[in-house]
Amino acid sequence: MIVDSGKDFGLRTESDGDGVSIFGSSNIWVDHLSMRNCYDGLVDAVMGSTAITVSNCNFRDHNEVMLFGATNGYTQDETMQITVAFNHFDEGLVQRMPRCRYGFVHVVNNDYSHWHEYAIGGSQHPTIISQGNRFIAPQNPFAKQVTMRAYAPQSEWKNWSVTSEDDLLLNGAFFVESGDLKKKGSFNKRDSLAARPGKFVEELTRFSGALHCVENTPC
Repeated sequence: MIVDSGKDFGLRTESDGDGVSIFGSSNIWVDHLSMRNCYDGLVDAVMGSTAITVSNCNFRDHNEVMLFGATNGYTQDETMQITVAFNHFDEGLVQRMPRCRYGFVHVVNNDYSHWHEYAIGGSQHPTIISQGNRFIAPQNPFAKQVTMRAYAPQSEWKNWSVTSEDDLLLNGAFFVESGDLKKKGSFNKRDSLAARPGKFVEELTRFSGALHCVENTPC
């Protein structure tokens, strides 16, 4: 469901104020959108949704950007698989780029040029693979950390698989990894997008956002 108004409420009540709400769906491609200032999230995927790619989008001016898995009690989201690739997380963003409950999320070759609290968050033992992203930390010395684990002590989240490979960390940004780092890079690459090093991200995301196409001509 694509919502064109913050007043459009459905089964999820005001949570349907998401710009893009993916509800119990699979094989979804969200591509080349420019999004800002929605009522709830910009892109949310919940209720067992899986096989999703969010790519080539430009996000800006929003608080809670992406939520994958809506509630701790819905364990069917453990089978969720989502790829977030070639997006530009632009000015005015606060958090959840994305926030992941359960599931497997591959975050690859995105440009994080702004955040106010954190970039990537997790809860309920997700697997998050960050590869070849560029993270430019804000000036706030208390918001340099890329990652956030919600509502769990370190004794619990230290076992979650959250890893960083070939990311470019700038302006003091730092990424706290967790899980068995000896198994880092051992996920099934046949089902994942190949990553380039973070230094190439500016080039890879230069066409992010809505395409400016003219009828009867190639975009």
